[in-house]
Formats: sequence, structure tokens, C-alpha cells
Amino acid sequence: MIKIGVIGYGYWGPNLVRNFFELNSCLIKKVVDKSQNRLAILKKQYPSIEVATQAEDILKDSEIDAVIVATPISTHFLLGQKVLKAGKHLLLEKPMTSSLNESLQLIDLANKKRKVLMVDHTFLYTDAVQKIKELIDSNEIGRINYFDSTRTNLGLFQKDVNVLWDLASHDISILLYLLKERPISIQASGVSHTKNEVENIVFVTIKYASGLVAHFNVSWSSPVKIRLILIGGTKKMIVYNDVEPTEKIKIYDYGYTIKHQKDPSSFYVDYRVGDIHIPKIELQEALSNMAKDFIDAITQGKKPVSDMYHGMEVVKVLSLAQESLKNGEKPVNYK
Repeated sequence: MIKIGVIGYGYWGPNLVRNFFELNSCLIKKVVDKSQNRLAILKKQYPSIEVATQAEDILKDSEIDAVIVATPISTHFLLGQKVLKAGKHLLLEKPMTSSLNESLQLIDLANKKRKVLMVDHTFLYTDAVQKIKELIDSNEIGRINYFDSTRTNLGLFQKDVNVLWDLASHDISILLYLLKERPISIQASGVSHTKNEVENIVFVTIKYASGLVAHFNVSWSSPVKIRLILIGGTKKMIVYNDVEPTEKIKIYDYGYTIKHQKDPSSFYVDYRVGDIHIPKIELQEALSNMAKDFIDAITQGKKPVSDMYHGMEVVKVLSLAQESLKNGEKPVNYK
């Protein structure tokens, strides 16, 4: 029985506590939060869980085997270091850290301590994303030509991170999980409508040597909530609409072939329009799958879907996109 401590019971903490509490393979022993009101709400729902206001109460508890950190990104590195140095397994809320160097330091420490370090990129555990990966890996879609993502809503404006780190981290995580190829360049543009100059609208373009292009549109300033990914392959195309309650994935047997004439500048396009297939997928709660993956990684030594190296790659892409934003929207080489 893995005993768990949770640091942070704000926006995402309650969801994590609920899902880990429901697992038979672990026990949530203690939850820490600075807000007494939040802890009172937790205690009413889960009387068996101990509460405290200081992270040290978890770090010094020898009975706790693993710690979940669900606090602002600016705190991930220091808290993560303390958790690993205390000899406990670590699950960090996404993104992993606020810089690539911090992620690399945590990975090095986790390896030295021989502890599981995992990042909660929840969307990787959805049945929809798992189905899309199956379609891509089986070559049913063909070679991927483009990945186009839109993730927008009205709010929640944040003070410590911009919309790139908040929303784009989801779809960048999905992109890196689905495709084995790594980028060659990243370019980002954005705008801030607040005095603290935190971008609330950002566009990111990622290019690959194969000709694949990935584009991300993220915004806290949209009148509608959109969670849409379009994936175009040489054989078929995929529409993944996470807002849809049931028919989240549609596979279009659509395509085109460009045929060149003798004159290199002359060509015509042969279009193919076939059937639309809606695969049946299970609608299990992704967070529950993530929680089980973390416990299995600890107890069985299994490689997690969202392991520390994947979390680090996401931070690398975010960091390079942020660098492009600061450098006048100039493309940055994927180093």
C-alpha cells in the first residue's frame, strides 16, 4: 500500500485527491495547503485524511512514500528537489518546471535517488489520444503532414504564467507523444492585454525536417471554449474535438495527390473524398488512468506514459517558444 502526501489543494488538487483516493493500491495520508478554508472542505469530504499547512509536514513524514505537487509552476522546482531529497517518489502537475535547466536537474536527482518522477499530462491518458496514437502507429493515417491545434476559452487569466505555459502545454504534450520525429525550429507570436505583459493570446509554429508543420492557437480571450486538433496524413485525416461529449474522434478517408506535368511549375491535384468513420472509444476518466500509471511505476517498475523525459521535452518546447516571443517572434532552432 503506497502512502501519498499531496501538496496543494487549490484548482487541480481536489481532482487529484479524488482519483487517488478511489484507488485500492494507495492511501492518501496527508494533504497540505496554506488555506484553512480549503482544508476544511477537504476534511468534510475525506475525514480520514490528515491535513497541514506546511509542506515540511509531508517531507518529514517517514510513512509517506510518494508526494503529489499541485502548486503553481514557479514552486515546482524547489518543492520537487525537497521531495526527491527526502527519498520520496514525485508526481508534478504540468508543466514540469519553469525552465529546461530545472527539469534536467530534477531528472538527474530522481535518477540518483532511484525514485519515480512523473508529470501529470492528463490528456495522454484519454482514450481518444490513445486511439489516435494507435491509428498513427499502425500507419492507417499515413505520413503526418500537419498537426493543427486550437485551445481557447474565456479566462482563467493567471499572474505567474502566460497562456503558452498554461494551455499550449497540453497540446504540445500530445504532439510529442504521438510523433517520434523531433522539431527543427519553433516560432511564437503573442499579445498581452494586461499591464503585467503576460500574454493571453499566443500562436506557435513548429517545423520538422520531413515537412511536417504543427500549429498551436491558445487564448484566454475567446467567447467560446474550443478544444480541437486536426491531424492530416497522406492516407487519412483525423478530427479530435474534446468538447464533444461522445464522438470525440472522426477519421476522414479524405486525401489528395499532387501530380506534376512535364513543366515543373505545372501540376494538378487529384482529390479523394471517401467515408467518415467514428471509432467507438471508452470514456474513462483520464486522471484515474494517470493515477494508476503513477502507482504502477512505483510498485511494478513500469515506464510511465508521461514520464520525466516526456515532461522535460514539453518544457524544452515551451522554453524555446518563450524565447521566440521575447526575441521579436524570430524562429528558434530546436537545440
